[in-house]
Amino acid sequence: MRNPPERSRGMTRQQRFSRYLTGTGALLASGALLSGCGLASGPTDDGEVTLRLSHQWPAAEDGEGDFRAVLAERFAEQVEERTDGSVTVELHPNNSLIEDPTEQYSAIREQTLDMSVYPLDYAAGDVPEFSMTLMPAMVRNHAQAQNWKDSEIGDRIAEISEENGVRILTWVWNAGALGTAGDEPIRTPDDVPSGSVTRAAGPKVEEMLEDVGFGLSSMPSSDIYNALQTGTLDSAITSTSSFSSYRLYEQVETFTSPAGGNTFWFMFEPLIIGTESYDQLTEEQQETVDEVGADLQEFAYTASEEDDQRVHEEFEENGVEVVEMSDSDFDEWREASQPAWESFGEEVEGGEELLELGESVPAE
Repeated sequence: MRNPPERSRGMTRQQRFSRYLTGTGALLASGALLSGCGLASGPTDDGEVTLRLSHQWPAAEDGEGDFRAVLAERFAEQVEERTDGSVTVELHPNNSLIEDPTEQYSAIREQTLDMSVYPLDYAAGDVPEFSMTLMPAMVRNHAQAQNWKDSEIGDRIAEISEENGVRILTWVWNAGALGTAGDEPIRTPDDVPSGSVTRAAGPKVEEMLEDVGFGLSSMPSSDIYNALQTGTLDSAITSTSSFSSYRLYEQVETFTSPAGGNTFWFMFEPLIIGTESYDQLTEEQQETVDEVGADLQEFAYTASEEDDQRVHEEFEENGVEVVEMSDSDFDEWREASQPAWESFGEEVEGGEELLELGESVPAE
């Protein structure tokens, strides 16, 4: 956190929000790299606090857009309103504050960033247990994903997160899809063309994909469009929301949709706040931040699930062949995922127990 700039009392929240985005654009245009610059600091003498919230998706416009960006915007607006302006949340979408989205966790730990809508598995190199939140074929549908929060595995993930410097405010899950530049869709491991190169997030997902014959190319979701266009990638695996936000329907011929209730790729990407930033808030401010996060929970679940159907239809409307995985297709991916599960259980302290807890969460 840092001391907030002097604010014009006559400005509306929307005007102040627009000013923040304008400032962010100017910093980006100047090539300023803000991570590592010591921007976060404590509240002012009168208790006013500014929290910087970064994420990788395009900014919401008029309350519409990628639901993760909309979630961040609603959080910022409601926190400022409920605290009577004592807590301001500056939004920095589209990698405008932290160029590499995977580095947002490090920035939070270093207190150069306060908050993010952040895929926890991005930080699996620092916290290996976080790979549980993107374990291939562990979570197959939204019902199972939503059951995590109130299950023992959810308690463990929340504890591990706090122990490693971040507090979960809103649980966000995103189903994944698979798009191919070729004419043949991929529903099962046997459909993977020889020599095909794909992109996916998650070390354990990548481990499974290599086992079934994929070549891999690592990149952020924002680079997938150009990689498909230039032939660097033959296919890509990312969230349905990102398939839409980055207009990947312009570059793929087939789309394996999770709308039918099955996918091997389900990513946990919650709204988080650094524990050190949280601890610098007053007790009343902490209660408000927690309450707003909880109040946005149903929106996060519903919007993510609705996105699957919206994107499914969007790709069909753009001439892409859209298919779904059957239950038996999913079972094949589940079988293919077992070596990755086994290596996680062997390599990560407490990994076997985490796997058992995750596997026990009902899918309905």
